[in-house]
Amino acid sequence: MRNPFQFLANTILGSVSLDMGIDLGTANTLVAVARRGVIINEPTVVAIDKNSSKTLAIGEAAKKMVGRTPASVVAIRPLRDGVISDADTTKRMLQYFIRQAHPNSWYANPRPRVVIGIPSAATEVEKRAVRQAAYESGAREAFTIEEPLAAAIGCNLAVTEPGGQMCVDIGGGTAEAAVISLGEMVVSESTNAAGDAMDEAIISYLREQHGLVVGIRSAESLKIEAGSAIPLSEEFTADVRGRDIASGLPRSVPISTTELRVALSPVVADIETMVRTTLQQAPPQLIADLMTNGIVLVGGGAMLKGLPERLSTATKFNAYLAQDPLLAVAKGCAAALAEAGTLRLISSKDSLRKLPE
Repeated sequence: MRNPFQFLANTILGSVSLDMGIDLGTANTLVAVARRGVIINEPTVVAIDKNSSKTLAIGEAAKKMVGRTPASVVAIRPLRDGVISDADTTKRMLQYFIRQAHPNSWYANPRPRVVIGIPSAATEVEKRAVRQAAYESGAREAFTIEEPLAAAIGCNLAVTEPGGQMCVDIGGGTAEAAVISLGEMVVSESTNAAGDAMDEAIISYLREQHGLVVGIRSAESLKIEAGSAIPLSEEFTADVRGRDIASGLPRSVPISTTELRVALSPVVADIETMVRTTLQQAPPQLIADLMTNGIVLVGGGAMLKGLPERLSTATKFNAYLAQDPLLAVAKGCAAALAEAGTLRLISSKDSLRKLPE
């Protein structure tokens, strides 16, 4: 039974706390507030001193330390494939972001309600771990929602209508595709072929084909600058710097967009297969809707040059990039919490669940 004094305290503190939608991603964490949009967008990285277990930096400051820290400092990415792999570090990070979202709060420990986006393939144990981390970070209520559904809400798709909508979310650790109707996912598929896999593919290609060792940040920058899923109208060459395997000395190598496309092709092919499989499993009555509505792409990985065109050709459906592909999940989480009707609808279909007390 809930303590009445604690209930009263939570109610009072809730009046000065912001309801928050959190896209807890493998690569980046975004926090959105209804009617204010995304207010925090930071890398999902925490730097910790191994000797004292003290948190040294979180977010962008911690990411700058990756690969550059002494032995006593470790930069941790507490999520793997979209789910928590380090609960204690995740709790520290969420506490930091909750405080950052309330810079002018008179109370040192705000008690917001939060909705956190999670992969659609997450198990009940993984969902509970996310909610528990939110409670231990100071949330007075914590809910989870599948990321493709949150992304569709964030893109203002008519998810509560009987017609079919399709959303493909390509994040850092996972890529997911879902067909949505009447407020729930009818069919969904996921794969680990996402942003991180693209970076790893570039690193492997440079090592094998050019004898060059580069870090994850260099691979990510090269992907953003010159990566593509289809031939470009104007191909070009980019320089990448790293360490020569043979000599151990620094070296710069020119890499063409054509070469990068070869390096990324296995990952892009896996994403294409995932989307096609989702469509093949969709009920025939929703296919006609999808032919009209198309397929919306969200997430950082969806911004790979030519990927919408590649998927359009492969599926014969109109695939297009969302207006704010990086912000869609966080905005959808906040919208689901802000709209009482949407919250009730999704809760009734057991997609958005509160942790039992």
